[in-house]
Amino acid sequence: MDKEGTQLIRGLEGVVAAETKLCDLDGKNGRLAYGGYDIEDLARRASFEEVCHLLWHGDLPNAAQLDKTTLALIAAREIPGDLVQAFRLMPKATDPMRVLQAAVAVLGMSDPDTTDNSHEANLRKSVRLTSQMATAICAHHRVRSGQDPIRPASDLSHAANFLYMLTGKRPSGVVAKAFDASLTLYAEHELNASTFTTRVIVSTQSDMHSAVAGGVGALKGPLHGGAGEAVMRTLMEIGEVARVDAFTEKAIAAKRRFMGMGHRVYKAGDPRAAILKGMAEEACRQSGEFKWYEMAVKLHARINEAKKLIPNVDFYSAPLFYSLGIPVDLFTPVIAAGRIAGWTANIIEQHDDNRLIRPRGDYIGPGRRAWMPLDKR
Repeated sequence: MDKEGTQLIRGLEGVVAAETKLCDLDGKNGRLAYGGYDIEDLARRASFEEVCHLLWHGDLPNAAQLDKTTLALIAAREIPGDLVQAFRLMPKATDPMRVLQAAVAVLGMSDPDTTDNSHEANLRKSVRLTSQMATAICAHHRVRSGQDPIRPASDLSHAANFLYMLTGKRPSGVVAKAFDASLTLYAEHELNASTFTTRVIVSTQSDMHSAVAGGVGALKGPLHGGAGEAVMRTLMEIGEVARVDAFTEKAIAAKRRFMGMGHRVYKAGDPRAAILKGMAEEACRQSGEFKWYEMAVKLHARINEAKKLIPNVDFYSAPLFYSLGIPVDLFTPVIAAGRIAGWTANIIEQHDDNRLIRPRGDYIGPGRRAWMPLDKR
């Protein structure tokens, strides 16, 4: 307790900071739903476009509504030529998340609704940012690789178009669906660090692009969005399925931290991990990269046996993304490409019923001290 009778809760763990209609996260029982719809149904049966509509409008669309949302997303896919030119001027070794953060800010400079925080304007910006962020991620990767960006394809879904713009190849139905589902699984997750960041920013009545740029910065950290990249680098360090046992034994002895294992909220397992596990299996098998899935499964079993840790969504997204041809340092930007749906929905919700988010700090420094002139210190 501090001197005003308030209690310090480190990391704000368990603190309820907002009412929301977007995400129902039951950590005790390992359940997750968006707007009342179970995450397994959404990941397996709905498209990412349907999930975006659900988060932005409060319910799954009918056929006409889905066509309208889909066409709006397709129409918004192009990015300004000035942004592509900016990519050409950036150091090739720059972290793609830094580039994405800058890209969001640049997109805000040309968006016609940039400073309009009305509900309708925020809906329009949500559509544009969701499409433009995907295009920006792929365009930057092509530019840094010495290639020209690939223009969006108007006849592909959001997920399939992303993979096409990234690799230049139209994905198979199985691959496109696996990637679509992964975007859905990452789309929304209550007040995680990056989503809370976006809500804090717009609670000051700042704008959507500023908030999303802040969300990208929060997602960048290895304790948040960067965990999937760390998982894949661990798998690459192990190298072969036969080396998993020796690696695990040595890592446990060294008290090494296992990324992608455990979760602050889920106590009965992350339901998203179980869904991705099955999809990663099929995608890795089709791509000829099945050993990464086998390694992940074996590593999961050994860690759980020794430390009773269960995987979160990042653990199985790593071999899935890698099998789809996504470079390891693009794993976190890809998560942002899914989470943008939730970020924008939370921003809309915050603006629609806003109160400045301003917590207190518990001062533990020295007591009040007398001023000392410089020559007497």
